Amino acid sequence: MTRTALAILLAATSLCAQTPPKPPETPKADEKPVVTNHQIQFGGKPLKYTATTGLMPIKNNAGETEAEMFFVAYTRDDAGPANKRPLMLIFNGGPGAASVWLHLGAVGPRVVKMLENGAMPAPPFQLVDNQNTWLDQADLVFIDPVGTGYSRPSKPELGKKFWGVQEDLRSVGEFIRLYLTRYERWGSPLFLAGESYGTTRAAGLSGYLIEHGIAFNGIVLMSTVLNFQTLLFTKGNDLPYDLFLPTYTATAWYHHKLAPDLQKDLKATLREVEQWAGTEYLEALAKGNRLTAAERQQVIDKLARYTGLDKKFIDDSDLRIEIFHFTKELLRDRKQTVGRIDSRFTGIDESGVSDRPDYDSSIAVIRPPYTAAFNQYVRAELGYKSDLEYYVLGGGLEGWNWGQSSHGFADTSDALRSAFAKNPYMKLFVAMGYFDLATPYFATEYTLSHLGIQPAAQKRITVADYMAGHMMYIDGPSHAKLKRDVTEFVEGAVK
Repeated sequence: MTRTALAILLAATSLCAQTPPKPPETPKADEKPVVTNHQIQFGGKPLKYTATTGLMPIKNNAGETEAEMFFVAYTRDDAGPANKRPLMLIFNGGPGAASVWLHLGAVGPRVVKMLENGAMPAPPFQLVDNQNTWLDQADLVFIDPVGTGYSRPSKPELGKKFWGVQEDLRSVGEFIRLYLTRYERWGSPLFLAGESYGTTRAAGLSGYLIEHGIAFNGIVLMSTVLNFQTLLFTKGNDLPYDLFLPTYTATAWYHHKLAPDLQKDLKATLREVEQWAGTEYLEALAKGNRLTAAERQQVIDKLARYTGLDKKFIDDSDLRIEIFHFTKELLRDRKQTVGRIDSRFTGIDESGVSDRPDYDSSIAVIRPPYTAAFNQYVRAELGYKSDLEYYVLGGGLEGWNWGQSSHGFADTSDALRSAFAKNPYMKLFVAMGYFDLATPYFATEYTLSHLGIQPAAQKRITVADYMAGHMMYIDGPSHAKLKRDVTEFVEGAVK
């Protein structure tokens, strides 16, 4: 797989750009987790909870520890018997991203203070009580897979046992089994929540764990990718050009690059684009060189109208607009680029004539606040002391085994379909951001409509969209909406 292809499918960052991993330290022989007690003000009232922070040993069949997985768990103090309380197991994606993003951005009791639209505030960075925490409804466990956060293999050569699609499912699945066992939560209503590649993991785990006797009441997918054919701009695969188009339109709308009639109502504009993308554009891409000159010009005209891009650029691109070409080209006249994980944000490159951005401007605004806030929080508030680097986005793993697929692309959607078939009570909530160019919403809709599940099971799927990007929760109004939507979902899933 090429560097470019890998960069496209990474849902949080390109690991190719990260420094090589440092040699892991020796595991700490099943050290005892740190337990602390806390209180926040939530809805004007105190919410008391206990935090458990530590490492979970992942052992082989001989009982030898091959890795340790870092976790932070929160349990509400006044919620009654633990085995009756919903338990939410949470992770981010990458692969190579720690759970800090959902932990301190959306779900946990404390969150990083960002500007209202999600932009970076001036340092030093602060944590505040989270008025949209999910802890009022469920106990929370934030999991860092091996190679992320403080999680490490015991020896460098053991990394390959954890760094791959199936390898990751086995290790995270084992963590979940161990957590349910050690903390006596087998009787709790169970939920998974994942973001980005974390949705790939969650879908895979739903199928993997039901074969090990673990069934979930609900799964929350945020910024979803299950079938990587929908994201990979590879030769012969025209699907992403079609599925990314509505998000190109949303991005152009946000930056006022569309015609006045398309700027009036974003959702109405997107419905128009989706209709054209799913019919005429898809047919034109399939025709290839069989397009007549007149037909080709019609497609160029439509693409220019829906993307805000120059017609000659579209013609020279053979009607196929690759993501990084789009993020560089849209605002070239302003000498700016747009972000991939959140196309509302803009950046400035060294060169105005290069064909792709120097960096993702939307990652640049989040990495410093979350890195600094977590490192202060884990030591000062949670009492966990470690001199290891906490890998927030890459740097902790090297290489990823994407495995073999009969279709040529990594795909965990069939595992989700299998879980739906075997667990008639499992429900699914899917959150999508309009300005997410890492996992575009139209690609998510395509995947959901091709799961191959029965109509009765489709009724157990809830979809919500947000006026934000990949990490929709960094936007203030979207964060509040996500809380409301998840609250309704969890309540419905435990009835």
